[in-house]
Amino acid sequence: MTPTATILLLGSGELGREFVISAKRLGCRVIACDSYEGAPAMQVADGYEVFPMLNGDALRRAIEKHRPDHIVPEIEAIRTEILAEVEAEGFHVVPSARAAQLTMNRDAIRDLAANELGLTTSAFEYAETREALIAAASRIGFPLVVKPVMSSSGKGQSTVRDATGIDAAWDYAAAGMRGDRLRVIAEAFIDFDYEITLLTVRHKDGVAFCPPIGHRQERGDYRESWQPAAMSAAALESAQDMAAKVVDALGGHGIFGVEFFVKGDQVIFSELSPRPHDTGMVTLISQGLSEFDLHARAILGLPIPAIEVSDASASAVLLADRDARDFAITGLAEALTPPNARTAVDARIFGKPVTRPYRRMGVALAKVSGGTTDDARAAAVAAAGKLRIAYR
Repeated sequence: MTPTATILLLGSGELGREFVISAKRLGCRVIACDSYEGAPAMQVADGYEVFPMLNGDALRRAIEKHRPDHIVPEIEAIRTEILAEVEAEGFHVVPSARAAQLTMNRDAIRDLAANELGLTTSAFEYAETREALIAAASRIGFPLVVKPVMSSSGKGQSTVRDATGIDAAWDYAAAGMRGDRLRVIAEAFIDFDYEITLLTVRHKDGVAFCPPIGHRQERGDYRESWQPAAMSAAALESAQDMAAKVVDALGGHGIFGVEFFVKGDQVIFSELSPRPHDTGMVTLISQGLSEFDLHARAILGLPIPAIEVSDASASAVLLADRDARDFAITGLAEALTPPNARTAVDARIFGKPVTRPYRRMGVALAKVSGGTTDDARAAAVAAAGKLRIAYR
């Protein structure tokens, strides 16, 4: 059978795994790439390549070997100048090489949002040295959020309460950065009511939005998410307006995870990822088409139907607490046993070959008919709590 399209997936974590499954359902051939063998998406793909995404020569070799119809980044840390070169040669980069370049670095996407598009953001400055961070902190004030301009899953991010915490924040950001550019963004801490992810689909017929997703983070990383997040009509309209502006500025087709802080009716742009978002794992149970299905459809130029959430839904993650190569995940039967007739539960085990402290190894999902997001959150957390990592 001739595939509908050949996709080269750059990064093969749990989000990539679900995307591969969605793309395979639509008849695609997928080659999954990552820096280690046995990555989650490789386990369900048609083929794989093992190389660091920041190795430009290896990246180009993989592209020229497979001649994909679509090059789909799943991570930020990619040698994006190669993507720009191959896009100029006629390859299709999702959503575009420019989007990959801008969103690889928090400074580039923040400059686009704040300076070019005029979106509301927190006060911020950049620093490339410890001394520059100290100076920025004196101007912005405390508390202060410090994070590398290039990282993912909250790595290197910390909140500084006073000047005594600057040194530790700088060291933590340097240790958590990805890529080869030591630069941090220092931004004023926002007194927000809650934060959301607005999954925004840019497709051949325009822009569509998933209902907003609320989430809870620890150490800068997602622990729970729920959908729909309650917010005022004015706040939702503002978020959708800002999200549409930034995805139109980036161009291309696919799903974008646009993050906002919300204080009353005021919405403040935070970050953007031009790919499925970890908090969007909840869409695996909440929506008829998950964020991964929508990403695949948009990339392939297929229709995007109305996106609806009928019941309150939630996700909660399973975390490892140590380094290990020999382990098993147990408790799946208990986790998948619904607590009552109104509640549906599900889970995804990511298939990562090794554990590390705070590494996500799976996620529990819950949906409550006629219930609230609090009901769904409680069910998801309870299900996740029944999953166990048995270290050998």
